[in-house]
Amino acid sequence: MGFVSNAIKKIAFWNYARTSWQWDVLCVLILVFIFLTPKSWFANTSYRQQVPPVAHTVVILNAEDFGSQPLKSAIERRAKEEANRPDAREITIEDVYEGGKIKRYKVDIR
Repeated sequence: MGFVSNAIKKIAFWNYARTSWQWDVLCVLILVFIFLTPKSWFANTSYRQQVPPVAHTVVILNAEDFGSQPLKSAIERRAKEEANRPDAREITIEDVYEGGKIKRYKVDIR
């Protein structure tokens, strides 16, 4: 029994010399564990259940519908209507140029 407990103690405290075959075996076992362990073993399912998924919508609006100097609020309002998401909070507006002029607005709603 002394041999087994001594070997376990050496493994637990990593007490083998660096040039020994035992050191090599332990390193190979660690690499096998790292590369062959399924990702699902480390998945935090409780976190995923608490955080609702983020709905992501992209709306393309014609710039001609807003005139030459549109208000950001008007673009946001129209994008919310088009996406049927009046409760959307995070909105990013990107101008789409063609021929040096704004032709469309790409509105990202989250």
